[in-house]
Amino acid sequence: MDEEYDVIVLGTGLKECILSGLMSVSGKKVLHMDRNKYYGGESASITPLEDIYTHFNRTEGIKETMGRGRDWNVDLIPKFLMANGKLVSLLIHTGVTRYLEFKSVEGSYVYKQGGHVHKVPANEKEALSTSLMGMFEKRRFRKFLIFVQEYDENNPSTHQGINVKTWTMKQVYEKFGLDQNTADFTGHALALHRDDEYQNQICEDTLKRIRLYSDSLARYGKSPYLYPLYGLGELPQGFARLSAIYGGTYMLDKPSDEIVMENGKVVGVRSGEETARCKMVVCDPSYVTDKVKKVGQVARCICLMNHPVPNTKDSLSCQIIIPQHQVGRHAGEAATR
Repeated sequence: MDEEYDVIVLGTGLKECILSGLMSVSGKKVLHMDRNKYYGGESASITPLEDIYTHFNRTEGIKETMGRGRDWNVDLIPKFLMANGKLVSLLIHTGVTRYLEFKSVEGSYVYKQGGHVHKVPANEKEALSTSLMGMFEKRRFRKFLIFVQEYDENNPSTHQGINVKTWTMKQVYEKFGLDQNTADFTGHALALHRDDEYQNQICEDTLKRIRLYSDSLARYGKSPYLYPLYGLGELPQGFARLSAIYGGTYMLDKPSDEIVMENGKVVGVRSGEETARCKMVVCDPSYVTDKVKKVGQVARCICLMNHPVPNTKDSLSCQIIIPQHQVGRHAGEAATR
């Protein structure tokens, strides 16, 4: 370890591994360290199942009905990939897809007051058949989806009098006559906003999000989402392999005791009695807790289920969006299975 590097990366979260891979490809000498014995950091995929109990300091063992612990990969922070999104484009561009296997998520659903979940309508055909809306609302929503799909910034005839640089999303909903329930699942289940603040903001970003959802759905059919077959932890490992192929050095289970500074500049990282010198350090916030500020938090729960979620057509994998307005909360929720 007592060498000099262009860059030292601390932590093997997705962002850190992407940067490590890209910098190695560009010819930088990279040392990548992680205090954990696994890849992924806070977004790791934990296996076997016994380790998830240990991770959360639970003392009870797994039940026989859960099968073999090695058959489980539990993501600490599960997130789907948009099939037509930037991350998928990056995976294809860098060739990291050769190290990964993906599956299409079987469905996307939204919760509605009354305790029922409904499939999210994302095209004109589904808009006319969904049970989320009444007959007249279906037709209004279908017109809205056609507008989003046909909108071309350079073709004024597709704008229908809407200026996406000045109109708020609330004004767009009003123009198409969409009610509160339709706005709820459009903003939360299609555009994936966490709360309703977006309605008072310029509509351009939300329309692009809905268009991305629709384009991603069209790419593979059933769902707009992809998921690594063996969990999200595969993504950082894929970029780690890319880095290693181009000369990057990896050290897991290697604590970082100090980021060494000289004259106000980073010059290296110390681990025990060893010090690696460098010109730049990239790290996740947990390595520099004195230099970051907490501005919010997310509540998460991992549930081990022995049955499909009702009203999801017995899907083996799905996403359920719970809009804030439907449950009287200040922010929306998403459940993945």
